[in-house]
Amino acid sequence: MSSAMEINSQFDQPVLIHTDTLEWKASPMAGVERRMLDRIGDEVARATSIVRYAEGSTFSEHTHSGGEEFIVLEGVFQDEHGDYPAGTYVRNPIGTHHIPRSGPGCTIFVKLWQFDECDRDQFAVDLNAIDLVRDPKRPGVSAAILADRDYEHVAVEQWEPDINFDLEDKGGFEMLLLEGSLQHGREEFGRCDWIRWPAGKSASFQTGRDGARIWIKRGHLATIRLPCA
Repeated sequence: MSSAMEINSQFDQPVLIHTDTLEWKASPMAGVERRMLDRIGDEVARATSIVRYAEGSTFSEHTHSGGEEFIVLEGVFQDEHGDYPAGTYVRNPIGTHHIPRSGPGCTIFVKLWQFDECDRDQFAVDLNAIDLVRDPKRPGVSAAILADRDYEHVAVEQWEPDINFDLEDKGGFEMLLLEGSLQHGREEFGRCDWIRWPAGKSASFQTGRDGARIWIKRGHLATIRLPCA
């Protein structure tokens, strides 16, 4: 019996990925490809990925046994509930289901099997229209909270240009760069690049001349939930 696929499955180690350098991998459905960022499992997996739908492609109907959240990065994602253009953030808790498709094609950032069983909130938010509020405790940061629970805090944040930030969370953090640029050490990260940082460890970043707009999740790496056998 083969072991389950594991990609960046050591959650006590930092992971920093220029996502456009990753190879697209075919999914079981024609026209749907993936760049795998982290993964434990095969087709049923705890996974973080960037997924690309070709024009007119569909994915089979399925139930979210472990929940799903995603951000539409390009194009328009569609299902029987509606159309979700670029900039939409969607949370589909455990037990929800849909038939994904995209007429014009789209690219999404998606996380699977990372919902708490008690989290029943299903919603979609336009990140392009959301109001950001200045954070009084962090100069140079404006933010909007997307989800806030004991085990996770999810937000979209705007970081002003040419500012240094030190980040640390007892439950770890991960972030997807939506716009602008960040530098860590001598390495620069741009749009759609992804960073995951372990619980209890700090990291330093500097924003570029245009600042940075990020989706960031904190606290959720303290306990790693895996798919049921």
